[in-house]
Amino acid sequence: MTMSTRQLTVTPVSGALGAEIRGVDLTDLTDDLFERVHELLLEHLVVFFPDQAHLTPEAHIALGRRLGEVEVHPFLPKVEGHPEIVVLDADQGAKADEWHIDVTFRPNPPVASILHLITCPEAGGDTMWSNQYLAYETLSEPLRDLLDGLTAVHVLNTPQTGEHRAEHPVVRVHPETGRRSLYVTRMWTSHIPQLSRPESDAILQHLFDHSESPRFNCRYRWRPGAVALWDNRATQHLAVNDYTGPRRGQRVTVLGDEPTGDAPRWKEYRPRGDERYWPRHVTARHGYE
Repeated sequence: MTMSTRQLTVTPVSGALGAEIRGVDLTDLTDDLFERVHELLLEHLVVFFPDQAHLTPEAHIALGRRLGEVEVHPFLPKVEGHPEIVVLDADQGAKADEWHIDVTFRPNPPVASILHLITCPEAGGDTMWSNQYLAYETLSEPLRDLLDGLTAVHVLNTPQTGEHRAEHPVVRVHPETGRRSLYVTRMWTSHIPQLSRPESDAILQHLFDHSESPRFNCRYRWRPGAVALWDNRATQHLAVNDYTGPRRGQRVTVLGDEPTGDAPRWKEYRPRGDERYWPRHVTARHGYE
């Protein structure tokens, strides 16, 4: 259903999350309009602004700064003269075609991202988002109770970047809405330290599959000039790799807060005697230490 409110036309993209907003020019965003956009972001988790081809780098950065401190990425390519804007070019390998929450391997993952698509393929190249409030709320009560008392380790380890590692609640509480969301991700989550590794693997595999379920998803068909703004605290996303030809975007990332949730209710699991672990899943990136 399309709703008109405060000069804006808001059209939900799916039943789970996402809304397209028309009637706003992101290069001329008043305080009142920004407050309404922020309300819609918290409600829909990802909001889309079509027909923003005229968006300037300065306005792109200014929108990010309304939400918090803007990142200057240490190694990704940038827009010349604007180090706050990262260039994501599929021809240069920028194809994030696995479900993920951005940069959970840091102690303070990003709050939000703002992606401006400059060039799109004629067909394909959509992006999908998944509502992690719903992923948590649709779990059984006993499993939710268990997960509320656990943490998870998130790891990035490459020759180029070295190792980055952070531990966050498996279920985080959103600092603005107070709602709980599932906070594990196939791309970065290694293990749940309060469980044995086989137990951790089994539960994480279930949570990954569950959190990516189509019933929690929206899918956005890009057009050149469209902008997406999403809440990284309660969503996962994936760029569908089903296209040929160029796909190029420019992204501003808003630096994060510390994910919070319930304190862990159990100590870290320690292997007994000569207990050994042979990882079966890609997420099992660390053995016992």
